[in-house]
Amino acid sequence: MCTLIVRTGRRLSLMGVRDEYADRPWEGPGEHWPEYPGVIGGRDLKAGGTWLAVHPAARRAAALLNGPGKPADERTKVSRGDLALRAAFTGELPAETGLTVYDPFHLVLAGLTRIQVLSWDGARATVQDLPQGTSMVVNTGLDAASPRVITHLPRFRDSERWHELITGEPSGDPGALIVRHELPDGRVFASLSVMEVTISQDDVTYDFTDLTAERDG
Repeated sequence: MCTLIVRTGRRLSLMGVRDEYADRPWEGPGEHWPEYPGVIGGRDLKAGGTWLAVHPAARRAAALLNGPGKPADERTKVSRGDLALRAAFTGELPAETGLTVYDPFHLVLAGLTRIQVLSWDGARATVQDLPQGTSMVVNTGLDAASPRVITHLPRFRDSERWHELITGEPSGDPGALIVRHELPDGRVFASLSVMEVTISQDDVTYDFTDLTAERDG
C-alpha cells in the first residue's frame, strides 16, 4: 500500500490505496487466513499476506506501507505481508528485536482509542501516535512535505465523502493519489485497489474498489 488516510473521532475512518506492479496476482477481501480467524483483508497471492487487515469483532484495523531504508538480508528476509494480519489479530505491534528480517515499512495499528505508527528503516524502529483529526501516511511516513500529502490531505480533511476523491484518472504526477507508471521494462506500476473502512462502537463496515476492474471496463 502506498497511501493511508485516517480520521479519528467517535467513528474511525480509514482509506487505503494500494499501489503495486499490475502483474502481481492478488484477490479481494475475505477471511483468507485460518490462523487469523475473523480477520478480513485482500490477499497478495505471491507472498500470501495483506496490505490492510480488519478485525471487526475487535474493532480494529492495521495497514502496511513500504518504507525507505536498508533492505533486509536476502538470505533471511521474510515477507512483510504478515505484519498487518498479526497486528489486527492481536492488537499489538511487533517487537523491535524481531524486525531485522523485514524490509523497511510503516505499520499502522488503529482502534477507537489509539492509533499507532511503527516505522522500521532497516536499522531503527520508532513508534508514534497519530494526532486527532485527519492524517495521511505515505511511503515516507507522516511526511507533511510529500507532494501527495500537500495535494490531497486538505481535500480529505474537508470532505465527508471520501469515495468521490478517488475517481480521477490515474497519473504519473508525484502528487497523484491514484497512480500509473509505465516502466522502461514494459511493466506497469499502478494503484490497483482502494479499501475504505469505518469502525465505531456499534459497527464495522468496509467498501472495496477494484481499480483494475474499472479500467478494464
